[in-house]
Amino acid sequence: MSNKSPPPRPAPRLYLATPVVDDPASLVAELPGLLASADVAAVLLRLKETDQRTMISRIKALAPPVQKAGAALLVDGHAELVARGGADGAHLAGIAALEEAMPSLKPDRIAGVGALATRHDSMSAGEMGADYVLFGEPDANGQRPSAQAIAERLDWWAELFEPPCVGFATSLEEAYDFAANGADFVLVGEFVWADPRGPKAALIEADAAIKKAYATAPVIQGHG
Repeated sequence: MSNKSPPPRPAPRLYLATPVVDDPASLVAELPGLLASADVAAVLLRLKETDQRTMISRIKALAPPVQKAGAALLVDGHAELVARGGADGAHLAGIAALEEAMPSLKPDRIAGVGALATRHDSMSAGEMGADYVLFGEPDANGQRPSAQAIAERLDWWAELFEPPCVGFATSLEEAYDFAANGADFVLVGEFVWADPRGPKAALIEADAAIKKAYATAPVIQGHG
């Protein structure tokens, strides 16, 4: 251990999950304004399952507005479509999916991973070269850990490991808490799109919340 303190952790940034996309036209129109309104690092594209050609054309429609805004477009699953659609990477569910996708994504594209039930799985993902680990997303039955358990996992990871960690937030309060507990990115989706004021107001509020949490949180050393 050197006595030099590590550089401070950069402020957390938003990771916006889309609704499940069937016809991308309205999202293509809405995204530039949304992404200009808040500090969004990446967009997670959730595609409706259909034939490959249609899914690729949907990625091709959504990649330019996201990338022009300076954000990365990641496809939820479907690592095999990433390069053909011009996306920046894929988000995989679990270690097996990550392992299978690595050869097609690396070294040029982002491979993120969630569905990590145990700390051991999380560490395995880091060792395999995942670009980030996501904690807190619902499982196939819609169950997810308590917000406190997710915050504890983020805190543990941020303290010990180099790759960024992402907290899956289902509310503004969770977004704040996860940022305060060391999340490098906060994934927001449903609660932003469902906001009666519209997604832009919700996204701006979420961005402010995670920046405020970061500004008021005790300095987390690590990432050194």
